[in-house]
Order: sequence, then C-alpha cells, then structure tokens
Amino acid sequence: MDGKLLAQAREEKEDIRRRAVQTDRLRHAQAYAKEPALRELDRQIAALIPKAATAAAGGPAGLEALRRESLELQARRAELLVANGWPIDWLDGAWDCPRCRDTGYVEGRMCSCLKELYDQAQRRDLSQLMKLGTESFGTFDLGLYDDRPDPVSGVAPRTQMETVFGICYDYALDFGRRRENYLFRGGTGLGKTFLSACIAKEVAKQGFSVVYVTASEALGAYERQRFGRDEDTVARAEEQIRRMEGCDLLIVDDLGTEMVTEFTRSALYTLINTRLIGRKKTVVSTNLSAAQMGKLYTPQIVSRLEGEFQVLSFAGTDIRLLKKERGLD
Repeated sequence: MDGKLLAQAREEKEDIRRRAVQTDRLRHAQAYAKEPALRELDRQIAALIPKAATAAAGGPAGLEALRRESLELQARRAELLVANGWPIDWLDGAWDCPRCRDTGYVEGRMCSCLKELYDQAQRRDLSQLMKLGTESFGTFDLGLYDDRPDPVSGVAPRTQMETVFGICYDYALDFGRRRENYLFRGGTGLGKTFLSACIAKEVAKQGFSVVYVTASEALGAYERQRFGRDEDTVARAEEQIRRMEGCDLLIVDDLGTEMVTEFTRSALYTLINTRLIGRKKTVVSTNLSAAQMGKLYTPQIVSRLEGEFQVLSFAGTDIRLLKKERGLD
C-alpha cells in the first residue's frame, strides 16, 4: 500500500473515531441526566468485569451466577432505555464501524472500513493527477480507429489497437501475477493516456498502490530533492520519490516532453533501474520513436526501456481531432 495514502486514510478514520467518542459522551450525559438509574446500572455492569477471574476460579457454578447477574442488569438497562424512547444499543457506542470500533483494525488486521477509506484516497489521488473522467475499458472505442490497412505496415490501425487493448486489459485484470513492464509508443491522441488510466483504475481497485506522474513531474522531484532551497521542499520531494520508486505500479506519462539534461537523464536511469531491481511494475508512455529516444537518452536508459519493457505500438489518427470533427466532444 502507498504509505502517504494510508496515512490519509488513518487520519480520516481517527476523525471518525473522535466524532463517535464525542457523540457517545453526549448520549451518556443526556441519558444519565434524564434517567439517573442508568448511571447506576452501568456502574454495576462495569463492576462485574473484574469479578470474572474470581468467578472462573470458583468453577462453572460461579461463572453461571455471574452470567445471570449480568443478564439481569442488562435487561433492566434495556427496559429503561426503551421506556425513555431510546434504542437498546443507544449507549453501546456511536461507532461508524462497530466491528473495529473505528480503530481501523481488528485483531491486528486492517478492517474493511479502513481499506475502503484507503481505496477512496487512492481514487481521489489518481483522479486529481490524471484528471480522470469516464475512462474505463468498457468505454474504450475501437470504432475510432481506421479498419483500412496501413500502407506501410499493412496492418489496419483498428486491428493493431485491438491487440493493444487486449494486452492492457489482461494485464490490469491479472496484475497480481504479472511481471511485465510496458512502453506505450505512438503519436499524440492515440489513447496512451486513456489506456493508462484504465489500467490504473483497475489495478487500484484490486488494492495495489498506483502512482501516476508525467515525466516532467517525476524528474522534477529528483531535482527538488537535489537542489531544493529549504527542508520542506526537499522532504516533499523525497516523499514523492519514495512513492514513485516503491509503489506497485508506476505510470510515467509523456516521456520526452521534459527538459532533458545530464541530471534528468541520471534521474530517469535511477528511477527505472530502481524499479527494475525491486521488480516493481512500470508503464511508460511516449510520443518518441526509437530513433528519437536514442538521440535524447543514454544507451543505458534506452537499453532498459527497449529491452526490459515490452513495447506496445499505438496506431491511428489523433482521436481528439476525430471526435471534434464528428461532434463527439
């Protein structure tokens, strides 16, 4: 899981717990003020707890007697609550999740309520970064790709993209057992970011940590870590780098649009190599051809991107222009 997002989920859960505790205190104060006998019954019920060990030492008879006394007190308590118009469990805690009592954990394991808050945090994070809308495998429209064979490759763009779509779909659904890294290559507006978003949504839904960044943002983090003028800037950059290097799936969009320098080349190599060594999965998208990539980056970077990543070539005509022409925007 992503440490930053898990921390956010825990903070949300703690806020929920604080509100529940406050509500519970108000309920007890109101109930005791209106029906003082409830306070005495609660005191008597609480006093039975330390008696349990002594009763157990006395054998089954002692435990049975304690159990009967507890049931009698609870029955009287329930009668008073109902008589005053409250539910029987009115004073048993105003928990949003009774299973974990809003701690987020049950017997040392994450409760489903905390997991849901984590999933929500991850969806928000991805939505903000990727500006997600209706992107999903179900809304990917292959009809926007030409079904006529390309004069150079002899393969119709639609046929090519059917293959690309199938690979991406299978990869996302079976992410936990996959080992591949992918390099999405193709011109502007051919669906690279769209399919990246589809993969990100599906993988995140399965509980894996997903980080999406543009190449400029990713390499900028390394620059801020190295050249940041204040501790806060450096600390935030280090946190972003930890997330990028350690998440289950990293998506780096628009490689080649960043300002390429000796430093950014070194940073890119560090990011890619660190993830390969850690066997972390990565998807990189670029508009660069193999020749253009060879001119911009070092042989070590190109070797890893071309050798350790499976290249998926995107084909067709700029979908955004097609949609505009057809009035589909």
